[in-house]
Amino acid sequence: MGRRAIIAGATGLVGGELVKLLLGMREYEAITVLVRRRINVAHPRLTQLVIDYEKLGELPPELFAETDVYCALGTTMKKAGSKESFERVDYHYPMELGKLAKRAGAASYLLVSSTGADANSKFFYTRVKGRLERDLQSLSLRSLHLFRPSLILGDRGEFRFGESVAAKLSAWMPLLFAGPLGKYKPVHAEAIAGAMAAAALTKGTFERIIPSNRIGSMASLLRK
Repeated sequence: MGRRAIIAGATGLVGGELVKLLLGMREYEAITVLVRRRINVAHPRLTQLVIDYEKLGELPPELFAETDVYCALGTTMKKAGSKESFERVDYHYPMELGKLAKRAGAASYLLVSSTGADANSKFFYTRVKGRLERDLQSLSLRSLHLFRPSLILGDRGEFRFGESVAAKLSAWMPLLFAGPLGKYKPVHAEAIAGAMAAAALTKGTFERIIPSNRIGSMASLLRK
């Protein structure tokens, strides 16, 4: 019997890569995406569950039982429009998913967090991310992996100057992100998806918190 997966955030950059990756893996017999609107992907092993994220608690627990829960939810302050709206997407929804995973006995919970996540940070963004990490850890889930990418690279369909500069620096000056600066190394969305799947599928002990410069090497485990 194959594994089952749930993906939250399938319309985003990392979530979209997760959908493509997991559908191409024989280990997964069923993949469910939790979406506000349907995505343009059709596959016999894919179920699209159109939901209201404000009503996550109404989802049936059996949906999460023995399932790998991939959470790639996230927004920006610009898109959210307010701190309250940002916090709902980047804290409350992922936390509610964690509680569902705990109650149902999910096999694993894998979260896209952020470099600098710290519950005591003076910066709102990293403080929210840190609170989420801390509170998910307090749930004592069966398996929890927190991925902390720096700038996430990939085709967003829009130009972002900062990401373009970071990508060039990473390619031209790899030593810039060596040592203590490694946690700031930009990483491709495809690599994040691969690292998350590797953590879910590979037996053995893994780091609970995976910094940006460790994501690529973890993703390579899928190819071994």
